[in-house]
Amino acid sequence: MSTTKTEAASTGGEIGSRVEPVAIDIRDLSLSFGSTEVLKGIDLKVEPGEFFAFLGPSGSGKSTLLRAIAGFGPTPRGSILLGDQDVVGQAPWKRNVGMVFQSYALWPHMTVARNVAFGLDERRVPKAESAERVKAALELVGMSQYADRYPSQLSGGQQQRVALARTIVVEPRVLLLDEPLSNLDANLRVQMRQDLLKLQRRLGITTIFVTHDQEEANTICDRIAVMADGVVQQVGRPDDVYDNPTNAFVANFLGTANVLEGTVERAGKGAVFRGTGGVSLPCADDAQAGPAKLVVRPQSISIVEGGAPSGEDAVLEGVVSAAEFLGGMIRYMVDVAGQTLLVDELHTKGSGRREQGEPVRLRVRHREAVLIRG
Repeated sequence: MSTTKTEAASTGGEIGSRVEPVAIDIRDLSLSFGSTEVLKGIDLKVEPGEFFAFLGPSGSGKSTLLRAIAGFGPTPRGSILLGDQDVVGQAPWKRNVGMVFQSYALWPHMTVARNVAFGLDERRVPKAESAERVKAALELVGMSQYADRYPSQLSGGQQQRVALARTIVVEPRVLLLDEPLSNLDANLRVQMRQDLLKLQRRLGITTIFVTHDQEEANTICDRIAVMADGVVQQVGRPDDVYDNPTNAFVANFLGTANVLEGTVERAGKGAVFRGTGGVSLPCADDAQAGPAKLVVRPQSISIVEGGAPSGEDAVLEGVVSAAEFLGGMIRYMVDVAGQTLLVDELHTKGSGRREQGEPVRLRVRHREAVLIRG
């Protein structure tokens, strides 16, 4: 995708030039399938031109929420504002929203060019203008040379690019992507997510990306909404949500975490977290006493040799119970007073690995831990 908007314009019109990015404001949105409530009072705002993600496991409601924005499925309760227009109850074709499906949904009997032109034909765009816009859209996604081929003659990644071109050629106000990379192999997914980001930045279109893959959301999206059980659990920049999860679900879903159950006890002017398994760690001085969970990421724990580490970091004694080789690092499971802690250690060539049953001393950077309630 090396073609710029200016280059596309010089060959037949600038895709997206007639559409201003809009905000998406979702207010108290609920939706049920029969007696099953799948969206429960969603309040969420996506800024104009933002690349936003709905992130969550299967059954979290993320795809249902995306389809509600597009106008597919039952009519929800509440409001969905595209700009200043509430589109709840409005037919999908009146919303000027573009959606790329997981299956790409290309017409097998049509060429690439005819697939891309389909939406323009439905809108009765004059043939000359349609041809120029199709050409520009295919250039944007790097598929110009495949215009006369059929979907069966394309790879999965190429079909996805055609599906994108077919969507953006009609110049939607909003671009909705429903797990568009899930059918691609791992290496192609990495390339395609960067291509998606470049395309979104080039067009400046408000975009929502649905995925269950945290790496996809973290690497390309401005902000994410983590969802579970039809509820938005937390919204924010990927790094902010990762560093400051508001509950145990977010901590576990967005990366790997040690989530310790226990109680905060006041100790003089400070506070101590005492885990139910016997692990005891300092916590924030202003922490209030009572039941709590302490989230400690594996990279906030290191295995130390020799004497006590300097500074205020806590030291725990443990025994290696298992290990996973992950390429650039080794993840150890360390038993500490009956509690298993995950510990990430950088792997370099020839560094070897620690054996099961080996005693170790752990340095816990407790100031990087997050205390959560409930």
